[in-house]
Amino acid sequence: MISLVVLLLVFLLIAVRQVGRIRLPIWQIMLLGAVAVLATGQISPIEALEAVNPDVMLFLFGMFVVGEALEESGYLSHLSHRLFGRARTLDGLVLLILFGMGTLSAFLMNDTLAIVGTPVALALAAKFKADRKVLLLALAFAVTIGSVMSPIGNPQNLLVAMNGDITNPFVTFLRYLFLPTMICLLLAYLLLRLNFRADFRSRSPGWREESISDPKLALLSQVSLALLITLVLAKIVTVFAGLNIDFRLTYIALASAAPILMFSRKRLTLVRDIDWPTLVFFAAMFILMEAVWNSDVLQRALDSALPHMTSLGMILVVSIVLSQFISNVPLVALYLPMLMEIGVSTRQLMALAAGSTIAGNLSILGAASNVIIIQNAEAKSDQTLTFWDFVKVGLPLTVVCGGVYWLFLTFV
Repeated sequence: MISLVVLLLVFLLIAVRQVGRIRLPIWQIMLLGAVAVLATGQISPIEALEAVNPDVMLFLFGMFVVGEALEESGYLSHLSHRLFGRARTLDGLVLLILFGMGTLSAFLMNDTLAIVGTPVALALAAKFKADRKVLLLALAFAVTIGSVMSPIGNPQNLLVAMNGDITNPFVTFLRYLFLPTMICLLLAYLLLRLNFRADFRSRSPGWREESISDPKLALLSQVSLALLITLVLAKIVTVFAGLNIDFRLTYIALASAAPILMFSRKRLTLVRDIDWPTLVFFAAMFILMEAVWNSDVLQRALDSALPHMTSLGMILVVSIVLSQFISNVPLVALYLPMLMEIGVSTRQLMALAAGSTIAGNLSILGAASNVIIIQNAEAKSDQTLTFWDFVKVGLPLTVVCGGVYWLFLTFV
C-alpha cells in the first residue's frame, strides 16, 4: 500500500513540478519515488535491479545516439527542411506533423519518432516564431495516436499482436483501427487550433535549407538512418510472415547506432550529450512500478472486477485510466491474459490496444514518448510542457478519441 501512496505523490509532484522555490524536473521526481520505495522496503535492491528492463534501456540508448548524431551533424535540420519546408502556415505545418509523424510512428515506433522529432519541433517553432508548446503537443499526439494502427507502433500493441492469437496482425490492426486513427489525428489538429488560436496566425518566413555542419558525421547518420529503416522493414516482414525470429527492437536500435559508435571520432562527445536524465527516469520508473506491482493491490482489484470489464466500452475506459497509474505496457501485460482466459473477440483486443495507447494523450505519464519529448525539450530549450498544458488539450482529446474508437469497433 505504501508503494501506491508513493506513486500518487509522484503524480502530484509531476503535476505541480515545484516545491517552494525549487522546480523539480520529471526525472528527479521519479527518482525520488524509486528511492522512497527502496528506503521503505517495498522492494529489495536485487528486485530493483531486476525490475529495470534492459531491452528498453538499450533501445533508448541506441536511439538517443542516432538522434544526437543527426542533430549534431546538421543532417536533421537538412532533413526537416525537406519534409516540412513546403509548409507556409502553422496550420499546414501542424497537419504535416500530425499526419506525417503519426503515420511514421506506426512503423518506426512512437518512441523513435519522439526522440528524433523533438529537436525538429523546437527548430520549426523557432522558424515560425510560434509557441513551442503547439508543436511539442502536436508531436506528442501524433506519435501516440499514429502508433495505434500498427502491431509494431508501440510495445503494448506488440504484446496484443503476439499474445492475442491474432492472425495476420498488420491487416487486422489496419482494418479496425486505421480510419478512427485518421479521424483522431484530425481531431488533435482541431483541438490544438482551438486552444492556440493566436499562434495559428503565424506564417513561414520563407526559411532556407541549412547546410550540413559535419559532413562525415552526417554520412554516418545517413547510414544509421538507412539501417534503422531497413531493419524495421525486415521486422515488419518477419511479423507479417509469422516467422518466429527473436528480432527485438533493441537489436534494431543498437545496430543502427553501431556505425556512429564505431567510426565517428565524436563518439564520446555524442554519448556524453545524449539525454541521460530520461534514461534515469525510466530506470526509476521501472523500480517504482515493480514495487506497486508487488503490492498486488491493483491485480486484486482488476481480477475481482473483471466480469464487468469485458465490454468494448469498459475495456477502453479501464485501459485509459489504469495506464495513467501503472503505465500501458504493464497494464496490457496484466489485462490481456485475463481477457484471453475468458475468451474475447478481435474487436475487444483492438479496444485494449487502442485504449492503452490513446491513454498517452491524457497526461504526461500516460506514454513513455511524452516523457521523452518533455525531457528532451527541457534539455535543449528553456520552455517545455507542464502537466496542465498537456491535460488541457489531452483530456478532451482522449475522451473524444475514446468515443471514436468505441463507435468504430462497435458499429463498423
